[in-house]
Amino acid sequence: MSGNNRQPPVIDPTNPTGNLTRTKIRSAWLFLIPMLVLLALVAGWPLLRTIWFGFTDASFSDLTTTQFIGFANYLEYDEGEWYGVLADELWWRSVWNTLFFTLVTVSVELILGMMIALTLNCQFPLRGLVRAAILIPWAIPTIVSARMWNWMLHDQFGIVNHMLMSIGLIDAPLSWTADADLSMWAVIMVDIWKTTPFMALLLLAALQMLPGDCYEAAKIDGIHPVKVFFKVTLPLIMPALLVAVIFRALDALRVFDVIYVLTSNSADTMSMSVYARQQLVEFQDVGYGSAASTLLFLIIALLVIAYLYLGRHQLNRID
Repeated sequence: MSGNNRQPPVIDPTNPTGNLTRTKIRSAWLFLIPMLVLLALVAGWPLLRTIWFGFTDASFSDLTTTQFIGFANYLEYDEGEWYGVLADELWWRSVWNTLFFTLVTVSVELILGMMIALTLNCQFPLRGLVRAAILIPWAIPTIVSARMWNWMLHDQFGIVNHMLMSIGLIDAPLSWTADADLSMWAVIMVDIWKTTPFMALLLLAALQMLPGDCYEAAKIDGIHPVKVFFKVTLPLIMPALLVAVIFRALDALRVFDVIYVLTSNSADTMSMSVYARQQLVEFQDVGYGSAASTLLFLIIALLVIAYLYLGRHQLNRID
């Protein structure tokens, strides 16, 4: 007799749920294994090699005859002086710049993204066109948008200074990307313009999934919309909001392109990624630059773990 000879899985009548659960777990692992292998090759091996180089004296001139030097690239005391990444004042300044940049940009993008998402979630004419227009800054490549803003913020030819002077807000052109007091805020402004649509898109997707009966009941009861937002909407979208924040925080903590295009290697705006790139490429010190990259990875990992722990604790309180 021809046909399919496969036998159906044997289900234990005393525990059918357990059998189905184990089958689903096995199927999930079968789908995950190819992705995990590819991830290990693409991300795991370069990461391990970077960590290894951080313990050597490797340089771009010769990567074959490296010597193990322990933690000297990280911190070393020699002849009354401390050396290494952790003893470099510029490194700690780049850490502060990165954390400040992340805190300000993610906070502002969260507020603006929520406002945009709530607006786009309402019914109004040409809503589809407005949604598409909102995504334009995010769709532009970062290098292109950073270069565009670099010209717009030019102290002599930039349109930003021209507009501000024409309406009387400033008397003389400002050096947005060269002034130590303005350069970081200029970078922050450009990043907020670029990535707020991404935050709004994630939050809008969460708002689209909310049940409408809760809002109908609140409307019938005459509850103020602000109270509905904080008591109903915000708790319901909190998981999506946490995911959106962690995505943006990860992106902001490893920021490189927008800062490098606008201000190059300026110490006033240097991020941890720009610092590592300077050591690797300009100074040709692979070991020192790898140590800085490893510290960047550890800082991001610790911050993400702490954020996930606090976020899970917050979700448990809401539940």
